[in-house]
Amino acid sequence: MKVVAAYLLAVLGGNTSPGLDDVKYILNSVGAEVDENRINSLLTQVKGKDITELITSGREKLASVPSGGGAVAVAATAGGAAGGGAAPAAAEKKEEKVEEKEESDDDMGFSLFD
Repeated sequence: MKVVAAYLLAVLGGNTSPGLDDVKYILNSVGAEVDENRINSLLTQVKGKDITELITSGREKLASVPSGGGAVAVAATAGGAAGGGAAPAAAEKKEEKVEEKEESDDDMGFSLFD
């Protein structure tokens, strides 16, 4: 991911086709570990391709990936089907959240609307 980010930073900086040295320079400037094999792999995959087209096709591919919201519903359904033990646990979690909310509302006497 850091190699891709460094490559994109080089492109944003005006270099339309960054090379190995460009990506290494960016990674070294932030103290990141440089893996030349990964950089070379990325460079061969994007060679001769327009970065905006790559980003657009990547967004289209990610749109079809589940975002993870369904897993929570499945887990909650499975827990409810297992027995009555899930309901008290849910009630305890709800009470804990209410307590945290009350603590976060405490502004130490400095209210914006007083």
